Formats: sequence, structure tokens, C-alpha cells
Amino acid sequence: MNSRFVMKAMIAFYILIFFTYLFGPLAVMGVTAFNTPNYPQAYPFEGFTFKWFAMLAKDDELITGLKTSVLIGIGVVCVAVPVGLAAAIVMTQIYWRARSLYYLVVVSPVLTPGIILGISTVIFWKDVTSWTGAKFLFNGYFLTILGQSTFISAYSMLVFLSRLQRFDRAQEEAALDLGASYPQVFRHILLPFLKPAVLSASVLAFLASFENYNTTTFAILAEKTLVTVLAGRVRQGTTPTLSALAVIIVAITIVGAVIYEVLRRAEQKKADAAKATALAAEAALPAAVAA
Repeated sequence: MNSRFVMKAMIAFYILIFFTYLFGPLAVMGVTAFNTPNYPQAYPFEGFTFKWFAMLAKDDELITGLKTSVLIGIGVVCVAVPVGLAAAIVMTQIYWRARSLYYLVVVSPVLTPGIILGISTVIFWKDVTSWTGAKFLFNGYFLTILGQSTFISAYSMLVFLSRLQRFDRAQEEAALDLGASYPQVFRHILLPFLKPAVLSASVLAFLASFENYNTTTFAILAEKTLVTVLAGRVRQGTTPTLSALAVIIVAITIVGAVIYEVLRRAEQKKADAAKATALAAEAALPAAVAA
């Protein structure tokens, strides 16, 4: 036994502990979703059943909360992603001495506690409603979307910034020199380049909205999202129905990740083929000219 063997054994042991800590609770919850006892129980396994999934389908409160979470998540994507994209573009355009201050301002919502964001959103829009008389603005869906978007848009901005760092500004300058307008440059050059970042930011925004609790608790008013419903259920005592819901969410996440990876590889393969074709055509050009 030498030091190299000991080091490898320690690294393997650490990786084992890490993945056990990471996926152990999910594995246990997955087992409890198919076990027959009324209380979540992984061992002993008394019998295989699908009844908890059937009970989940009949749970109106959970289904309503799930629908609310999905609607709010879609709304957050529609608000946070464009705002984050605009913030990232401004970051690349403003004077470099002002970038530090600008970055501090747009990232500050991430550093603000969610409780503060939720309460301040409700107070601000309550005052706006009383001043303008527009009572439709004081709505749980509307307030939650705005409250969550304040910090999720900062996450989206960071995703776009990481992509923009690899963008060649010479493409924009060439298009402008050839007579393209700024909207045309944005639509035909910048936006296609940012397509992977737009997809990543949209998924990130939706998931961040879906699992958010602190801001949602105060901004949702009388409505309920899936997270707030689950929080109330856990206080009263959990059931295997919640494990069944967790299994469905994890399954959807895995399927979505696999589909995304398949599409990404297909797109990358197509891009590589197009690049190889272009290089072959460029290599054949001198010979054609000489002939």
C-alpha cells in the first residue's frame, strides 16, 4: 500500500459520500412512493402499489397549487429573461468605468433576502393601487411574478453575460457597415448567437420560480403555489402522496434533461458538418481558381 493508493481510496470514499448525500434522499423518497404503508416508509418494503399516485391525481389542493406554480413560472420567464437580456446587453455597451456600479445595482436583488423582496413588493403595489385605483394590479399572480423576477432576472443576466463574453463584435460592425439596422443586427446576428443562453436562462428562471418559497409566501396573498401547499402539508405530517409527487417531478426533470442533451448534440453535429463543408469548399477554391 502506497500513498497513491491511499489518495485514490480517499477520493473514491469522498465521492461515494457526496453522491449518497446528494441522491440518497431522492432514492428513499422514490421507494416510499411505491410502498403500501400510510406513512412514508422505505424499509421494510411491505408491498408495491400505485395508489399514492392515484390519490395525488385526486388531491385538488396540490393540483391547483401545481397549476399556479406553472403559470407563475411561465410569467417569470416572460419577464425575467427579456429583462436579464437587456441588462446583459447594457453591461457590454456602457462606459467601462461605470460597469462596476451598474453590476452592483443589477445584482443587488440576489443579495436581498426573499422575505424583504416579497414584503416590499406587496407594500409598493398596494400603494400604487391606492393611488391609481387600478385594483387589478393588487393580484397574487401579478405580485409574485414581479417579486420573483426582481432577482431571477439577475440570474438570467449572468447567463447572458457568460455567453456574450465569447461574442465577436466584429460581426455586428460588419453588418452595420453593410447597411443593416440595429434591430436587424439584433435579430439576425446577436439573437441566434444567444439562442443557447436564452434556453438556459428560461429553464433556470422557471425552476427558480417553481421552487421559490420566501418571496412567494408574502407576495402570493390569498393564492397558493405548490411550494406553499407542500410547506403546510409537511407541518401537519407528510404522506406518501408527496413522495409520489416528488417522483413525478424528478422523472420530468430527467426526461427534459435527456431531451435537451439529445437536441444539443444533434445541433452540434449539424454545426460541425456545416463547418467541415465550409472548410472543404474554402480548400477547394484555390484549385478551382487556378484551373
